[in-house]
Amino acid sequence: MLSPSLSVSSESAGQGPPGPRILFFSGGSALRESSRELARSTRTTVHLVTPFDSGGSSASLRKAFSMPAVGDARSRVMALAEPGREGNPEIFTLFSYRLPKDDSPKALLGELIRLVRGSHPLLRQVPEPAKTIIREHLGWFALHMPADFPLAGASVGNLILTGGYLHKGRRLGPTLALFSRLVRAKGLVRPIVEDSLHLAVRLASGKVLVGQHQFTGKDGPAIDSPIADIWLVGAEDSLVPVTPSLSSGIARLIRSAACICYPVGSFYSSLVANLLPRGVGRAVAACPGSKIFIPNLGEDPELLGCSLACQIEALLRPLLADAPGARPSELLSLVLVDREKGQYPGGLPEKLLRSLGIALAHFPLVQPERSPLAQPGALAKAIQAACAAGRP
Repeated sequence: MLSPSLSVSSESAGQGPPGPRILFFSGGSALRESSRELARSTRTTVHLVTPFDSGGSSASLRKAFSMPAVGDARSRVMALAEPGREGNPEIFTLFSYRLPKDDSPKALLGELIRLVRGSHPLLRQVPEPAKTIIREHLGWFALHMPADFPLAGASVGNLILTGGYLHKGRRLGPTLALFSRLVRAKGLVRPIVEDSLHLAVRLASGKVLVGQHQFTGKDGPAIDSPIADIWLVGAEDSLVPVTPSLSSGIARLIRSAACICYPVGSFYSSLVANLLPRGVGRAVAACPGSKIFIPNLGEDPELLGCSLACQIEALLRPLLADAPGARPSELLSLVLVDREKGQYPGGLPEKLLRSLGIALAHFPLVQPERSPLAQPGALAKAIQAACAAGRP
């Protein structure tokens, strides 16, 4: 069945009271600007992010502490921070700062010590109580840091969250909750699981790649064959599938959402990866709200050779595997597209969607200044309108 264009009421456009509680399965940066737009009008968003990144400074932290990646969670909390709150610009600057790549190990250690002591220029600007908490967490990181840890290029925000993770008994959720309160984040950010796991993919050519950075096309060459399968492993030198289970708290967040959104972003590493843990499909099926997929409009290296129909099938596959008795429409009820300006590989699979009982709706996502990508404000309005229209 086909749904008409979505209209934008004052409420769904963010000009009235907060809309329904929207839950996002999203790990990367593609939703960051739209998250800021949504945060202007509602505190009811929930962001379940992937902790499986294996590239950049995350790789060093994960290797040193056998921990989940914290970069995507850090980025999303900062995106949701209340912009006008005193001290937030200074906290944002500090969390975004990276230690110099070209300094000597001695100079880098000295800079870390100045941060711990509170004498660093960036930390001097941060008001209390945030300054004391940040110093304490950096102190925990410095105390447990291996002697050969590579500080060059390290994200200070990631070091702070790592210190909090160690201080909180190797739990990331409480650390994110603490910093969310400090910056009055307009939304809840949690990792989908807290296990230290890695992503593995099998390409259509038969080649297997282990580690998220191996197939995103960001930290290395792009894949040269379509992704045929994706799973989780316990270590980068293992191919044995591991299936972690959702915590009862995360499952409850999914079940209680008024609306679930599978948004734009790196399709496999940011979206499908979030759907792999045991319990996700069953929790989604138990949620009475609408479930919306917003396909990418720009080029995604992970989607080489994958049409929109292929994406829908790949999205449903792990959900149906976990909830085999569910109908596809109970896991995905609406695909939101820009019919006029959006470009979708293979075209719009209207026949497939009708056969699955999934609706298709149009919203003007692409604006001239951002073409071919969705304009963040338009994307935020579309999400709110779609969720409000499908409110049970």
